[in-house]
This record gives sequence, C-alpha cells and structure tokens, in this order.
Amino acid sequence: MLFLSQAIGRPVLDGNGDPIGKVADLIVAVGDRYPPVTGLVAETDRRRIFLPWTSVDHLDAAGARLRTQTIDIGKFQQRPNEILLRADLMDKQIVDIDGRKVVRVNDLRLDEIEGRLHLVAVDVGAAGLLRRLGLERGYRTLARNLKMPVPDRYIDWEDVDPVETSIASIKLRVPHAGLAELHPADLATIIDQLAPKDRAGVLASLDDEAAADVFEEMEPETQVEVLEDLDPARAADILEEMSPDDAADLVADLSDETREEILALMERDEAEELGELLAYPEDTAGGMMTTEFVAVPASLTCGQAIDRLRELEPDAETIYYVYVTDDEDRLVGVLSLRDLIVSRADAPVAEVMIPEPVTVGVLADEDEVAEVVAHYNLLAVPVVDASGHLVGIVTVDDAMDAILPDAWRKRLPRLAGRA
Repeated sequence: MLFLSQAIGRPVLDGNGDPIGKVADLIVAVGDRYPPVTGLVAETDRRRIFLPWTSVDHLDAAGARLRTQTIDIGKFQQRPNEILLRADLMDKQIVDIDGRKVVRVNDLRLDEIEGRLHLVAVDVGAAGLLRRLGLERGYRTLARNLKMPVPDRYIDWEDVDPVETSIASIKLRVPHAGLAELHPADLATIIDQLAPKDRAGVLASLDDEAAADVFEEMEPETQVEVLEDLDPARAADILEEMSPDDAADLVADLSDETREEILALMERDEAEELGELLAYPEDTAGGMMTTEFVAVPASLTCGQAIDRLRELEPDAETIYYVYVTDDEDRLVGVLSLRDLIVSRADAPVAEVMIPEPVTVGVLADEDEVAEVVAHYNLLAVPVVDASGHLVGIVTVDDAMDAILPDAWRKRLPRLAGRA
C-alpha cells in the first residue's frame, strides 16, 4: 500500500542509483475499475519529464528507481483519458456515490495488483491531511495511548465520481456513469453542494429527461442559478422535459431577458403552454396546476379508453384519475384507473364514470385548493375555467407544497414516487 503524499517529492534514481529528479506526479489511465499507474512525472533541474511505468523498477515511500540509465527527456504531455493524481485530484471535490455526498480528496491510496500499482481508494479523512503534514505517525501514537484511535475514511475508487471542471474527467469525456444511476433527489442534493462552475459538468453527463427529473427536486434558488448558467438551448431542452407546472414555476423566477431567450428556443407548443400557465397568479389553482392529465371522450367504451391510454403513455403522476369530457371539452365525469381496468371492455365510459366530479376554478386560491384535496382525500383535483372546460389538474403534492412550511415540504414524498 502506498499513498500519493508519500511518493510526491521523493527522489527518482536511475538504474545506477544516481538522482535525476523528484517525483512530481503520478499518472493513471481511467476506464478500469481500478485505474493502473501508467507513468510518473519527474521534476528535474530543467523541466518536467514523463517516465513510462515500463521504465520504473519500483516506487515506494522512499522514492522511485528506474530500470536503466537511459531516459527520454522529452517534455511531458498529458494524453487522452489520463489523470494526473496530484494536479487533477488532490484537494478537489468528488462525489461519494455510495454515501451520496460531496467530499474533498485529502490523499489517494495505491495498491499493487498483479505487479502493478493501481489507484484503489480516496482518503477523505483527517488521517490523509495529517499524513501530508508529516504528523500522522505521531498523532496515531498519541491517539492510541489515549485510547482514541484515528478512524480511516477511504472511499473505494469504484464509488467515486470526480466533478470539478478542472479535472480531466470531464474534458477527457470520462462518463459520470455512477451519478446517472443516483435517485434524482440525491443528485439534486449533491449539485446543491457543488461550486457553480462544477454543476454544469454534472448536468452535461445526464440526458435531458434525467436532468429534468433532477431540476424538479432542486431548491428553487438552486434551480434558477443552475439554469441561468446553462447554455440557453440546453436549458430549453430540459424545460421541455419537465412537468409543465414545475417548468412554469422555474421560468417565472428567471430574469425577463433569460426567460424570453429560453422560451424562444423551446418548441412552439411547449412555449405556448408555459405562457398560458404563467398568465395565472402563482398562488391560484391556475398557477399551481399541470396541463399533463388524462382525459377521454364520454362517447368511448372502456376498452377504447384503455387503448387511448396506451397511445398516450401518460406519466405515473397523472394517471391516477381518468377524466371524462364532452364534445366541447367540458368536464363531465371522472373514474379511477382501477375502475377502468375492471370494467367490461364494451361498457360505455359514461356509465362507469362518477358524474359531476369535485373541481376548483382556475382562480381558486391555494388554501382552497389544499382544503378540497384534503377534504375529499384526492390524489389530484381537476381545474376548470368559467365555462367548465378542463384545463389542468393540481396534484396532492403540489397542493400541500403551497401551504406547508419549507421544513415540512422536504418530508412530503413526491406523488410519482420516482425510483
């Protein structure tokens, strides 16, 4: 076992044992579970030179010894998919994927695997800092005498995702595969802990749909900060994948200039839909509602309605209720998905539905909406205009979000239950 801090600054000797410089950095090739050391950078009197691992006989805490006297004194140039451990990782932020948090690299652990050094873990504990200061041994002795052992805090390299944009991982197109597998809520928390310059790099590793899920879990202030730092075209693509109500809330908080620029880059239908939602006051049903809901004509049979659902492929958040409309899109009934499934395929929807469902008007205030949802124990309440046309729904989580204190909102599970 060797720590990077133990090797840095140690002498580099040629095959005869004559000094040629000092260890300045180690290089690993990313891609494997535990990246192998491919060489070291030596600091000589004149320049930094690259020494391939094939020329190194051994490397330990005493320094490096080369196999021969002859060395290539060409200037070091970093190659694709290589990371300099000291320059690119030490003291940088990384994501502990297993722990779902951002931590700082204090040292790096290397182990010999099949005769070659590999990067196996990151030291994020106090021991790493003490080691770099040359105080680890004395501190451990003192702690042992006081029966207060110093805990080691290692993160397996497999559970690490570098995130700082100065790190070659992003420039060298090393995928953030681990991050993409995290729950959107966990990833939103991680992004909130990162410096602004590093957030865009993480989002760049996600597709638009995954990024939209993460945005919906962010705090409003973070949403605005991150979106305004993105390329406007990418921001528009992400907004198109968000639920309309969440997208409208976010767009409403942007500066006028940014809002206009992003809306101009969105698909026309999506932009118009957001524009309609933005026209309602934020604390009304119209400002809280989403336009993603499932509605079928009253003239259909249950079998035809199910076929319609298969065509629409609605999100889980909007499929709890199926709303029934007349020929002029006025709301005339509602039925649950279960009722639709267990009914005969040839049964008319109009006979199975519950007529005259509970509704709220577009200008109903948020307290009234929450009261209706709670009183009737609804997962969503339909929103209608003055003529009775169905224009949207307010889900229970959005209704509760509007009236609960911030501390309570975090305890309320999202209706869709994303996994």
